[in-house]
Amino acid sequence: MNLKPVIGLEIHVQLKTNSKMFCACDNSGEEKPINTTVCPVCLGHPGTLPVPNKTAIEWAIFSALALSCEIPLESKFDRKHYFYPDLPKGYQISQYDEPFGKNGFLFIEDKKIRINRLHLEEDAAKLLHSKVQGCTIIDFNRAGTPLMEIVTEPDIESPETAGNTLRELRAIMRSLQVSEADMEKGHLRCDANISLKKEGSRVLNPKIEIKNLNSFRAVERALNYEIKRQEQLWKDGKAPSHQSTRGWNDERGITEEQREKESAHDYRYFPEPDIPPIKFKIADIRAIKKTLPELPKQKRERFHKQYEFSISDANLLTRDYALADYAEKVMSELLAWMESIEQESEENSGQRLAKLAANWLINNLAPLVKNDWKTLSVSPENFAEFVSLILEGKISSRAGQTVLQKMLLTGTDPVDIIQTENLAQTHDEGELAEVVSKVIAENQKVVSDFRAGKTNAVKPLIGAIMKKTKGRANPKVAEELLKKMISE
Repeated sequence: MNLKPVIGLEIHVQLKTNSKMFCACDNSGEEKPINTTVCPVCLGHPGTLPVPNKTAIEWAIFSALALSCEIPLESKFDRKHYFYPDLPKGYQISQYDEPFGKNGFLFIEDKKIRINRLHLEEDAAKLLHSKVQGCTIIDFNRAGTPLMEIVTEPDIESPETAGNTLRELRAIMRSLQVSEADMEKGHLRCDANISLKKEGSRVLNPKIEIKNLNSFRAVERALNYEIKRQEQLWKDGKAPSHQSTRGWNDERGITEEQREKESAHDYRYFPEPDIPPIKFKIADIRAIKKTLPELPKQKRERFHKQYEFSISDANLLTRDYALADYAEKVMSELLAWMESIEQESEENSGQRLAKLAANWLINNLAPLVKNDWKTLSVSPENFAEFVSLILEGKISSRAGQTVLQKMLLTGTDPVDIIQTENLAQTHDEGELAEVVSKVIAENQKVVSDFRAGKTNAVKPLIGAIMKKTKGRANPKVAEELLKKMISE
């Protein structure tokens, strides 16, 4: 039996507004002591009235437009009833049949992923389970935080595409600057719905909702597990017959049954009586649309064409708004530098420059700063100068590691560090000859292998030269001198 996965995502994005969704409480409460940013409204006291957050509504429209959604001229809030310790009122103010955005789409891996809806709601409180104390503590600081829910159609056909859909949404939210969209911190949360169907069939079978997914890797692992589990059920003649909810146990790498999934009528939706319908003018929506920034897809394409980054490097550099901004400033400096030195144009010189800059940004700088670009002490101008020094061969890649770490610690100009630490690359054969002689004398077995025709034997010898010179030797000069001295 040839079965195909049918996957849809329900994504929650926590908006970083100053205040909560329906009250004036500080919205940075999760960073504050437990239960200190609360008031009668977000604690659900009787008689309190909600007041919608204007900025949250504008950001919802902003985000919906970025996802190519239709924006209805009238929307409303609804009450969604369920009883749970993290919901003090016994209901959640959400949206049901008249959301702020609908019928949008994204292109992921050249496939269109339709967006069913985008709506606003208030977040619930946070449950803190203590194994030591043997109890659960409720932190109401998060209660009432503006939460934007984005629901896709079941257009996703693989766990990898699901992960990439989430990565693209994170990049979009960060470029719009409406959310940090950090999954590990709960700013971006996802429930994944999955079922299997026979290839060629249009019939959708009961879906299984997977919860507790707090990373892209967890989403992909959980979906891969669930595909295998459901395939076995089909083979055993026990294909899922009803909707249910399962939790993801990351330690065990399995999904675990929680409950049967609720339907809309279980929540007893009805219009929120304390908030009138929200009405828009076409001019208002057009004004918001004009403020849309360049989105990740357009930025990727531009980085590839304008700066000659490879497609894969352009993808990585534009996943984070701050990194993309930093990379753009670096490339502007580098291109200006290339023009100023009036260098004779070499074939693919732009690609070489882009490849070198991307390598140091993605593989070296980003891991060192742990993607905290806001507090980075290295200016784009200094980093561009650093890349140019490597491109010109004034320092080796190995010495470059040392220089970069010193730049991060001190924020100093790379040239000053190179001079102070004596890290400038040497091309002088006379200076290198003594080191090469020592390496040959200390590695006679490797030298014999090289003389016997094992050309790869030169690599450990070059490595030994670089180690003795602390990365200062020019690799090409060292290799030529090494071969010359071995053959003598």
